[in-house]
Amino acid sequence: QVQLVESGGGLVQPGGSLRLSCAATGSGFSINRMGWYRQAPGKLRELVAVVTSGGTTNYADSVKGRFTISTDNAMNTVALRMNSLKPEDTAVYYCNAIIVRFGNLNSFNYWGPGTQVTVSS
Repeated sequence: QVQLVESGGGLVQPGGSLRLSCAATGSGFSINRMGWYRQAPGKLRELVAVVTSGGTTNYADSVKGRFTISTDNAMNTVALRMNSLKPEDTAVYYCNAIIVRFGNLNSFNYWGPGTQVTVSS
């Protein structure tokens, strides 16, 4: 069974930094893509940053130059370092992983429960 365990959310002042982490637990699968989405009240969920198993990264234009995504060699854990945070970054951040189970050609989209990030003075 696969679970995504998130940590690192909280309250930070504008200009501050936070580091989000997400760990995938379980066995019998591999992760093709892993990263973070976010959703603010009344807004659609949007991609923040993701990384593929091949090492390709993709960032939202609004976070380029401020956020950095990284993963371990086994791609079991992904981290998002967020610098120069702005009030506009306030949202619930969701870990996302596209997973394929061994022996199965289909992929599955998994979501973490969400962690609140609030940027306020």
